[in-house]
Amino acid sequence: MQEHSSGTQAATISTEHTLATITDISTYVLVVDCNNLAAGDTVKLRAKVKTLSGSTERLAYEETLSDVQASPVFLSVPIPTVHSVKFTLEQTAGTGRNFDWSVVALV
Repeated sequence: MQEHSSGTQAATISTEHTLATITDISTYVLVVDCNNLAAGDTVKLRAKVKTLSGSTERLAYEETLSDVQASPVFLSVPIPTVHSVKFTLEQTAGTGRNFDWSVVALV
């Protein structure tokens, strides 16, 4: 296992922020620290993939988190890719928060 990329995303309400676009063949997990979520906040975390190199990216996985989280660290399901995967974050309600994130390659 190794970290592919990481950072901190300052969320703008109703803007889908790209966290990482990856074209290396592997299986990836998105890890997001949602500790800053408060009552009234909602965030959507997505993974979009291409099935062929020339395909259009399509939604493969989405998780919606709202309010304070009992378990504040979010882990996506493993997302295998041969062509590309894009991980995004969109805060849809509340006050814009900062989210620390990383993408881990399962190698």
